[in-house]
Amino acid sequence: MEETKKILVVDDNQDSRELVVKVLKNRGYQIIEAVDGEDALEKAFSERPDLILMDISIPKIDGYEVTRRLKSREDFKKTAVVALTAHAMKGDMEKALSAGCEGYITKPVNIRELPEQIKYYIK
Repeated sequence: MEETKKILVVDDNQDSRELVVKVLKNRGYQIIEAVDGEDALEKAFSERPDLILMDISIPKIDGYEVTRRLKSREDFKKTAVVALTAHAMKGDMEKALSAGCEGYITKPVNIRELPEQIKYYIK
């Protein structure tokens, strides 16, 4: 039996977060939720997720900065962080990648494609 992969979903928008959580729970992932940057850091350190879906526009500490802080630590170098964001303007993806995100999923999330996208990033 394969161990259940753990995903941290960081999003301050409850509807958006619940949709992602529902889709991923149905696929058998264990989900941890965070609503702002401080919450995200705290849960990442305590829960050690296999993947982090990071909204960029979150309160307290934005997603770019949370990602930079995680990626500056040796124990999070291999943890995939994927930006999950409505920021789909030119340059936004580059900004997310340069902050340390491995990938980029735009909102509104395509729930049909999401499980495949997750599979790609979760090793």
